[in-house]
Amino acid sequence: METSPHPFADLSPARVVAAVESLGFWLPGEPFALNSYENRVFLVHDDERRRWVVKFYRPERWTDAQIREEHAFLAELAEAEVAVSAPWRDAAGESLHRAEGFRFTLFPHLPGQAPELENPTHLFALGELIGAVHAVGERGRFAHRRSLDLDGMVLEARDKVLASRWLDRRQRPAYRRLCDALHARLAPHGEALGQMIRVQGDCHIGNVLGRDEHFALVDFDDCLMAPAIQDLWMLFTAQDEGERQMQLSEVLEGYEQHRDFERGELALVEPLRTLRLLRHSAWLVDRWEDPAFPLAFPWLADAGYWDGHLRLLEQQRQVLEAAPRWLA
Repeated sequence: METSPHPFADLSPARVVAAVESLGFWLPGEPFALNSYENRVFLVHDDERRRWVVKFYRPERWTDAQIREEHAFLAELAEAEVAVSAPWRDAAGESLHRAEGFRFTLFPHLPGQAPELENPTHLFALGELIGAVHAVGERGRFAHRRSLDLDGMVLEARDKVLASRWLDRRQRPAYRRLCDALHARLAPHGEALGQMIRVQGDCHIGNVLGRDEHFALVDFDDCLMAPAIQDLWMLFTAQDEGERQMQLSEVLEGYEQHRDFERGELALVEPLRTLRLLRHSAWLVDRWEDPAFPLAFPWLADAGYWDGHLRLLEQQRQVLEAAPRWLA
C-alpha cells in the first residue's frame, strides 16, 4: 500500500522563491533552510539587501483565525515597542499569505545569539523582555488560541505515546503507571493555575536573540493563554542552591520593571517541566510521518531512548514529591 507524500515534500526552493516573489519581492538568491521542524522556515534576502524569515505553516495545525491572532499579538507588542519581529503586511493589511496550497508569513530577520543563563546581566534582560511582553499580554485575551490545560495536555500526550508502536511490552505498562502517577501529582496544580494572560508559550533560549543585554523574542507559534510562569520557567536551569537564587533574583527583578510577578506561580515550575517532558516525546511520535523527523531524531526508534525517557519521568516524579525547589 503506497503512502501519500508529506505536504512539505512539495515545498521546493523554487516554490519558496515563487511564493515570496508573488508578494512583490524579488529574491536574487536561494532560500536558506533554518532549523525548524514543526513548520518550514527559510532565510531569504531581497534585492534591497533586506533579510526576511519566511515561515510556511504546517497544514491543518492552526486555523487562519489562530494564526491571525498570533500576528495581531505581535503587532500589538511591536506598537508598544517590545522587541519582537512583527509580520510584514501587504497593502491590504494582510499578514497571512497563500501560495500553491501553503500558508506563509514574512518576518523581518532579527540577528543575534542566544543568551547565557549563567550571566546575571542576560538574566535581568530576559526578565525585563518577558515582563514587557506580559504587560501587553495582560491587556487582552485570545479568543481562538488554546489555554494551558495541565490535565488535558498530560492525558493527550500520554494517549499519543500509548497509541504508538514505540514502547515494548516491558516499557508500555511502566510508562502508563508513571503517567498516571504524574497526572495525579499535577492535578492539584491544574486546578489552581491563577491568572491567565497572553504569553509567548515556548520561551526557550533558542527563541531569544540578541547581543550584550539587548534581546528580542521570536517565534510566537505556540502563543496561548497561560500563567506568566509559562514564559519564565525554562530560564531556571540551576541545580546549585546559590545559582538557583541568583537566577530567580535577576529574572524577577528584570520582570518587575514592567509588571508584578505572583510568587505563588513558582510552584508551577516543576509541573510545567514535567508537562514539557511528556509532550516532547508525544510530539515526536505524532510527527513521525514527516520525513524530516526520522532524519533528525532517529533515536526515537531505539528502545534505549524510551528507557531513558522512563528514567527521566521517574526522576521528575520524585522531584514533584519533594519540597518545591523554586519557591522564593
